Amino acid sequence: MIEEEAGVQRVRFNLSTLGSYGLLLLAALLALAPLLWALLTSLKVKTQVLAYPPVWWPTPITLENYRSVLVGSNMPRYLLNTVIVGLLTIFIVLVLASHTAYAAARFKFRGKEIILFSILSASMVPIISLLTPLYLVWTRIGLHNSYIGVSLAYAAWQVPTAIWLLRGFVEAVPREIEEAAMIDGCSQWQCFYRVVIPVVQPGLAAAGILIFIFVWNDFLLATTLTITEERRLIQVGLYRYLSDLGVEWGRFTAYTILAILPIITMFVALQRKLLKGLVAGAMKG
Repeated sequence: MIEEEAGVQRVRFNLSTLGSYGLLLLAALLALAPLLWALLTSLKVKTQVLAYPPVWWPTPITLENYRSVLVGSNMPRYLLNTVIVGLLTIFIVLVLASHTAYAAARFKFRGKEIILFSILSASMVPIISLLTPLYLVWTRIGLHNSYIGVSLAYAAWQVPTAIWLLRGFVEAVPREIEEAAMIDGCSQWQCFYRVVIPVVQPGLAAAGILIFIFVWNDFLLATTLTITEERRLIQVGLYRYLSDLGVEWGRFTAYTILAILPIITMFVALQRKLLKGLVAGAMKG
């Protein structure tokens, strides 16, 4: 009887596992289907792109759309601009957020939780609602159409999230380590730079990856705060293939595939650090 019950439980477990994997596979296919269609479209000649009924498989396969995007457009410049702005934003956010997170975790002062919640609430304001005043202010103070101007705007939205993420890491660092360092002659901030920062590196890495992905995917701020081709970011370049005559689907999809390849490559290469940092931050927070 016990063996029969164990067998029934194993069958139920196997069916449940199989069902779970089936749902995950279906969700993955639904998510990847648009990307697969974009990839196939980018490999088609113009007559096949506009054909009806649709041509599912490109015959012959052509790389002309990719050549046109890489050679005949400013995409390489957009890529460089996005990398520069992304790195600047990461630097600004991590400098501000790490110090603030340390103060929030180690110092006691009146209204600390209210202040932290207010900071987090500020990041929930929709970006589109602040585009007009942000554009006017940035224009008047000379930050419009500049790397530092766009980076500061992105940092304003990412600092609150990074503070709360890093706070959990800082709180997990034993105070005894800092006390021992202070006995050896370190000041409070020397403990922060020499003891805490090396320990919370997984959190810094996770925050940096999330910030870079945010910058890479944004369109609203990038198109509002830049006006020249020398400062445009990667997502703004997609707009060049939209016109009153229609969409150049072959080049549009080729540009899309090229634009997402770097971020996918980075995510695949650093996914373990990202997941490790997020899970550790959730457990420590």
